[in-house]
Amino acid sequence: MAENDEPELPKGRKAGSGDGDGLTGLDVNEGSDNPEGSGQMARRPSAELKAILEALIFASPDPLTPRAIYKLLDSEPREDVQAALAGLKQDYERPGGLQLVEVAGGYQIVTRPELHEWVRRLFHERTTQKLSVQALETLAVIAYRQPVTALEITEIRGVNTSGVLNTLLERHFIKIVGRKQVVGRPFMYATTREFLIRFGLNDLSDLPRVEDMAEALGFDAPILVERTPTEDMLPLDEPDTEVPPGEDPGGSVH
Repeated sequence: MAENDEPELPKGRKAGSGDGDGLTGLDVNEGSDNPEGSGQMARRPSAELKAILEALIFASPDPLTPRAIYKLLDSEPREDVQAALAGLKQDYERPGGLQLVEVAGGYQIVTRPELHEWVRRLFHERTTQKLSVQALETLAVIAYRQPVTALEITEIRGVNTSGVLNTLLERHFIKIVGRKQVVGRPFMYATTREFLIRFGLNDLSDLPRVEDMAEALGFDAPILVERTPTEDMLPLDEPDTEVPPGEDPGGSVH
């Protein structure tokens, strides 16, 4: 061997290794089966991630919110989840019996409206409880004027609304959100998430134009104009209030 020639390093050693037992300086990645050795986690195929999203949205009894989706898929990169969701939306734009809709701040897979009559035949034995005209009128007033008291609803509709309010409370279309700080401190009402779901709305900005709704219900448009809560109203994030015994939905004490 020439004097200046360096000895050939055994396989698995690095230059600069010590002369010990031959273990110092071993390349730990050589021959390793550890998938993390490359420094990157294997990303799930987009088609598989899209299929997982579709199954989650379909199986969820309520609209699945983006927050819930990210929590369920917290092991996946958020940009991959967003791309899969965008791809799923595009898939459901094709003609078919189902559609992916945004309802109440979340996503649902539902039958297309033009096919509802056919779907009803499947459930022909079930009776559907439809809202009366009076209930729809009251619900419209609450939706556009919330939070609103029973007295204010009565002044708009011209008839007592206690019975109708009870029906809407039982159907979970409205809820009590507090008391107005005036004499008698009457209950204030607002719509619920169930209201958005049942009427296919993502949020209250999806409500029909005030003029259209007023015309359909026979109201003057100004009385349905949406308003901003004033300082004399309690915070709207107050926990749902059950009607105490001895009180009616109008808030009067017997």
